[in-house]
Amino acid sequence: MPQVTIVGSGFAALTAVQVLKEAGPDTRITVVSPRPEFIYYPGLIWIPPGLRSAEDLRIPLKTFFGRMGVTHRAAEATGLREGGRVLETTDGEVGNDGLLIASGGRFLKKLAGIEHAITPCEGIAAAERIRDRLREMEGGTIVMGFAGNPQEPQAMRGGPIFELLFGTDQLLRKEGRRERFRLVFFTPAEKPGNRLGPKAVESLMKEMRNKGIETHLGHKLKGFTERQVLTEGGDIDADLILFMPGMTGNLWFDNTELPRSPGGLIQADAHCRVPGFERVYVAGDAGSFPGPDWMPKQAHMADLQAKAAAENLLIELKGGQPSKTFRVELLCIVDANAKGMLVARTEKRNIVLPSTRLFHWMKRGFEWWYLRQYR
Repeated sequence: MPQVTIVGSGFAALTAVQVLKEAGPDTRITVVSPRPEFIYYPGLIWIPPGLRSAEDLRIPLKTFFGRMGVTHRAAEATGLREGGRVLETTDGEVGNDGLLIASGGRFLKKLAGIEHAITPCEGIAAAERIRDRLREMEGGTIVMGFAGNPQEPQAMRGGPIFELLFGTDQLLRKEGRRERFRLVFFTPAEKPGNRLGPKAVESLMKEMRNKGIETHLGHKLKGFTERQVLTEGGDIDADLILFMPGMTGNLWFDNTELPRSPGGLIQADAHCRVPGFERVYVAGDAGSFPGPDWMPKQAHMADLQAKAAAENLLIELKGGQPSKTFRVELLCIVDANAKGMLVARTEKRNIVLPSTRLFHWMKRGFEWWYLRQYR
């Protein structure tokens, strides 16, 4: 029976587990991650308004792993040797016949003073900090923005900032105190949301104007202070700063010979295979994949890549040549706590549907449907 090691326990990792077990039921799987749990990151935006709690979004995986016959190794990856056949971890070595890296990425924290900003997608604790700060503030300026990795156009996650921006506006209006706050959105890009498509840019900018949200666009960031965002186009006073930096690869990648993209991610081919390595694959935020520069770093894309990676790994374990590819598809609902705007983009189409309550409830319904497989 082949032994497969999966690094990570996020979207890509868990999708790979299911694909491997369905197509290769005799495959023995070891998942290496710090804890046997899954954090549903798309739901973090609902912690500040109180629609979700940590317990809602932190899913223990003991039952799921037992059902799938998975062995969990509570450890962090630290290196790789013997052409990928031995994964080095904080809990010793883990051998494999096939390796799938789905350990995610990390945020670039190079800007001076970035410790004064909260990065929402760093996890539950960050979302709770935002919730607590909003509750204690009586008024002031809330500034939110994002940036990318200059060497990796795909390594950007701006969607949650749009959601928090519109969600905070809605929350403050619901509480009857919006007039006490100034909301400002910033980004070095001149057309924020362009990765969502031209239609989305127009819709997002119109929504900001309608809600009285100020913008500071197209100016390179210089850094942060406790009370300011510093840019080459002027500084922005702030009482609360939320900022999503660009993404790069995990630190443990530096202790390997894996090929890296200019932005620091693991290089992958169209089959999610790591060039120059036998039976080594990557999926999700950890990888740099061929495709359009708007290819998203989001859960849906990670699932699509993980499916292709797992199927190709099984083919290669049986002596064949990888043949499966993944479709490039951006699909999201930009939610604002009570309403949501649907955005879809493929190589051929770009669809943007206006914000409605229906899409908000669709997003909540999808969360329930998606998480039930792991509960």
